[in-house]
Amino acid sequence: MRSALYVIIFCLLFSAFFLLFEKIRILRRLSDRLKKAKDDVAAASRQRMLEQRRQLIALGEKHSLLFSLEKMLQYSGLKRRFPGLTPEWWIAGNAAAAAAVFGIGLLFSKAWQSAAVTVLFGAAEAVWLCLLRTRNLRKVSENLLKLLDFLGNYSVTAAEATGIFGQVSRYLEEPLRSALDACCYEAQTTGDAGLALLSMAEKIEHPKFKELARNMEISIRYCADFSALVRSSRRSLREYLRLSQERRGMLREAAVNMALLLGMSAVILVTVGVLTGQSLEALLFQTLPGRVGTGILAVIFGLFAGQLYRAQN
Repeated sequence: MRSALYVIIFCLLFSAFFLLFEKIRILRRLSDRLKKAKDDVAAASRQRMLEQRRQLIALGEKHSLLFSLEKMLQYSGLKRRFPGLTPEWWIAGNAAAAAAVFGIGLLFSKAWQSAAVTVLFGAAEAVWLCLLRTRNLRKVSENLLKLLDFLGNYSVTAAEATGIFGQVSRYLEEPLRSALDACCYEAQTTGDAGLALLSMAEKIEHPKFKELARNMEISIRYCADFSALVRSSRRSLREYLRLSQERRGMLREAAVNMALLLGMSAVILVTVGVLTGQSLEALLFQTLPGRVGTGILAVIFGLFAGQLYRAQN
């Protein structure tokens, strides 16, 4: 009896240690696969960055999904706050978040309702990124004229152009500050000021900043004094800001008109609902005139949103 008990205890201990070592082996294998996946993503990101750098040298751009996502992360400021964030990780994180939202939605609603919530989640993220890009554009517009004033106080030559960026960046706000610091550092470490200026132009979405950086890169190769370039850029920027203010004024008037249109439509719908004894939802989505009117309003608001987006860019 005692020997049988010893055999049972031995078998149980053997099984426990076997399962423990098997678990360690599985966890190690999963860890190795996860590390390999991270290394592959990092390698792909480095390869893409090298390819973009070669395209900068050739003054070309590659229009692809990953390239567009890279620009979106850069222009929104997320790349500056999270340097390790890449388009691959952004896609993977969004896919995981969408799957989580859809799965949680299935626990409390139907499939189509869960899908609608997932779509709304994606739309909210797109609006959030658009707001981040708009804020960065506004900050660049506010600080770009200050940058040109600083450059005008120096006798800017090709040899010291990028070095001056490191001196004046402390007086500017993000995202200009980090872009100027990175340009100064890259020019000092690589010795290629032209390529550093082109790289800096790709980090800021503002069209006048891109124009300034590219004109400075051209001037480095053909002339030594940037004074005329700074003066012409200051005049061009002032004209650009004046036109932007006029466009914003027109858009504010259009927004007031759109609000009046929406309010009048709501009053008419409420009046028709009282006269016919139908709810607002039934009028909008269960009658042919309501569907047509809703579609027309959606098209109008979509066109207005497109105009707002183009005005900001």
